[in-house]
Order: sequence, then structure tokens, then C-alpha cells
Amino acid sequence: MSFSNDVRNELCSVINDKDKKFACLYGMLLFSKTLSPEKICFQTESSVSAERFARLFRSVFKYEPECTERERRSGCLLRCYEISDRIVIDEVYKRYHLSVGARTIDYDIVSTGSLGVFTAGVFLAGGSVNDPAKEYHLEFVSPEEELAKELLALLAEIDIRAGITVRRSQYVVYIKESESIEDVLTFMGAQQCTLDLINVKIYKDMRNKVNRIANCDNANIDKVVAAASRQADDIELIARTIGLDQLPEELKEVAELRLENSDMSLKDIGESLSEPISRSGVNHRFRKLARIAEEIRKGGRKIEK
Repeated sequence: MSFSNDVRNELCSVINDKDKKFACLYGMLLFSKTLSPEKICFQTESSVSAERFARLFRSVFKYEPECTERERRSGCLLRCYEISDRIVIDEVYKRYHLSVGARTIDYDIVSTGSLGVFTAGVFLAGGSVNDPAKEYHLEFVSPEEELAKELLALLAEIDIRAGITVRRSQYVVYIKESESIEDVLTFMGAQQCTLDLINVKIYKDMRNKVNRIANCDNANIDKVVAAASRQADDIELIARTIGLDQLPEELKEVAELRLENSDMSLKDIGESLSEPISRSGVNHRFRKLARIAEEIRKGGRKIEK
């Protein structure tokens, strides 16, 4: 079961009165494959959408649309409901105030309270939403450019940021932001799917946060190990050339501690000294040792007191 089907099933469950059925069917018809005075054709790969279209059409127009099925090369089953009865089509055009040759959203047909259900019908006609565990993407497929632009404007009225692209001669209104997808699902009536998406997003955010912390910790560990290795190299160079006994006592003590404890932190070294000092104090002494080692590498023997 896909997340898109979860959304479709929930939308169908809330279309439960006369006005909602009328508004939902309007969205499905307006965004159907063919809508003309000669023929209406609604086609979909979704068994949920197909069954809902037939049920709504029977309820609103008391007519049983004919269904044909064919298997696509992808293996998906395409269901197509065709209506060619002119009397029925005339009734559809009359009830929904449709204009010949131009599809446009008539806001007089659907009240403000029914716009969400109308949008649900548009989704059932050609919408899909990706599994939020993989990526955030919701889209509506429109047969005409102007109709896609009208849907874009409708979504903008509820502060939804969407875009339009063209795919295989169809116009696709798409939404990428998770918050906008949540708003659209809620607007259409899929509140449970909205909660499911939010839960997935919380899980993903927590997982990413844990990964960032782990990566940060690993990076810090790598830095500590690299710093300790450089310090040990400097101290071993000093020991081989001038000897650690030639160092001031405070430098000799931290040098010996580092050689004996390659994984000890600066803080721990500071606390282990005969006279404990802060982390920054230990770091200051290691910088002095680094300068001595650098002088040795340059050919000198100078020890900074």
C-alpha cells in the first residue's frame, strides 16, 4: 500500500454527504482526460479513484458509467470510464456550468467550505504524493495549462507555494515543501495522513540530528587524535635531539604525560599534573613544545624558558 493510496482512501472516507459528493465529482470531472459535449472519459491507474468516480457519478447523476480496462506496458492496469450518452453529458454540463472548449474552475459551483473537497477530487483524478520517508513531493496532473494555473491560484489562496512543470504533454502542479504538503493534505481532508507525514518528518529530523552529532563527535575525535599525534611527534623529536631533561619542569611533565597517554585529553592531562592547570594552560604548554620542535627542525637548539 503506497502513501498515495493511504491519502486516497482517507479522502474517500470523508466524502459522506450530498454537497461533498457533488464538489468532489466536479474536481474529478474537470481534471479528467476528456471532457467534451461528445464524450467524457475519466481514466486512472488507481482502483480507489476508479471505484470512487463510479460511485459518485451514480449518486449525482443516477447513471452507471461504462468501464474498460487495459494493461499498460509497465504492468499497471488502466481503468477508463467513458460516458457518451448525450443526454447525460448535457446534464453534466448543465449541473456544473461547464463551457464548451474551455475548462475553468467555477467558484459558484463549490462554496468556500467545499473547496477542500473539490481539491480532493482533483487529487483523486490525477494526484499523487511520495512516501515522506523518501522525499517530500505532492503533485496534481492537469490536462490543460490554464486549468493548472487556476489550481495554482487556488492553492496560493491558502498560502501554499507550488510550481508548474510540463511532463508528457500534461501540466503538473507540484509541491516540494513538507509544511505545504501537510497543509494541502489537511485542506483536502486527509488529517490522519497529515499526522503520519509529521511523524515521519519528526523521525527523520531526529535521525539526522543524531547523525550530525555522531559526525561531529567523530570529527572532534579525529581532531583530538591528530593533535595528540602531532604533539607526540614534536616531543619524540625533542627527546631524540636535546633530551626531555633539558626542558623546563612544567614542559617536561606534560611531555611525559603525552608520551605515556596518547589518547588523554588536554583536560585530563591538566588534572593529572602535580599542580593541576586548565585545559587552555595545557594547550599553551604544548604550543611551547611545538615551537621548540620547530626550532630543532630548522637546525637550532633553542629552548624557550
